[in-house]
Amino acid sequence: MPKSKVRKKAAYTQPKDKPSPAQARAAGPSHPLYVGVMLGFMVLGLIWLVVNYLAGHQIGFMVWLGGDGSGFNYNFVVGFVLIIVGLLMTMRWR
Repeated sequence: MPKSKVRKKAAYTQPKDKPSPAQARAAGPSHPLYVGVMLGFMVLGLIWLVVNYLAGHQIGFMVWLGGDGSGFNYNFVVGFVLIIVGLLMTMRWR
């Protein structure tokens, strides 16, 4: 059986517009305020949901958001959105 031709590959050259690893600056750690805001969103969302369960029917704006038992309860949406925002912020935390 005939042998196939061996191909020679050209040597790799790095593109000139791309910075080298030595030139690229590594991102440092997140600011402590970022961590505080991130944790604050998650804790605030948890507190919102707990207060909704315990005393949502007694607080005016929570009743207006549906805490009186009639219709859709938007307090769940507010609480979970706050928690999800905090969790999404964890993806950028270093």
